[in-house]
Amino acid sequence: MDSTTIDPATGQPLPPDAIVRVLHITNKVHIYTLPPQSPTTAYLASSWTALPQNPIFTARLRILETSLSPDDAPSSPQLKVDILLESTTSSTTPSSTGSPQLFAAAPYTTPAIVTPCTDSSRFFALRVSDPQSGKKASLGIGFEERSDAFDFNLALQECGKALNFPGFGGQQQQQQSQEKKKGKEQQEERKDWSLKEGETITINLGGKFGRRQQGQQGGQEKKKEEGNEGKSLNSFALPPPPGSSSSSGGGGSGGFGLPPPPSASEARRQKRLSAQQMGFDDGQFGEFA
Repeated sequence: MDSTTIDPATGQPLPPDAIVRVLHITNKVHIYTLPPQSPTTAYLASSWTALPQNPIFTARLRILETSLSPDDAPSSPQLKVDILLESTTSSTTPSSTGSPQLFAAAPYTTPAIVTPCTDSSRFFALRVSDPQSGKKASLGIGFEERSDAFDFNLALQECGKALNFPGFGGQQQQQQSQEKKKGKEQQEERKDWSLKEGETITINLGGKFGRRQQGQQGGQEKKKEEGNEGKSLNSFALPPPPGSSSSSGGGGSGGFGLPPPPSASEARRQKRLSAQQMGFDDGQFGEFA
């Protein structure tokens, strides 16, 4: 039976109206056995390739997306994704059709089903399960080309979105973000910005009125400063000298004012007196003048 007509997770045939899509296919991947390690330890591809028994064999890898109608599976999810490892060697049994046979399947139910290695982008750890016994095991898969590994990882990202895995940005997360956005918009619309009784609004007008008032205040302050400077300079000014009338008066207060200069006639008289005192007389009739 072809792997596209059976459910890899259960091994049972799929309903006739089930829709199966191939999301990714790589014809050649290498399968490795994983050495024992702690669940918290990261996977290293270098430890797989160092084992002498590795790789086990070469297989074909496919990612299948199966869509089920609600009538066929009312209690199961309507969309499921499976990662298949198929043997590329044809069987020699008479009933074989020569098509690749299913080797192992990994239902992609959580992102932990596929874990990338930390030392190489071409290697992954895949957790497969047996639909008959329910046993689980981890296998290593390695891609020969880096582009094939990139396409495989990209297909897993798209599957995570379709399955609404957390952190993949699926439809459910988009709906939740839209609902939150609508809720915020409704809350903003419900806000009442009207003034309640007793509330007032104070408006501070800047513009030209504020600048004019500031200019007037600045001019008044400048005038005050100039007036204060004038007062301070006047306090250090010297008093004017006393007048001649105050110094010449007999009853006036004594000062240090200078007497007025003598007239011309008085100067000649003083000069004549001083000459007579020294013995230089002009004579009685002016003959020695």
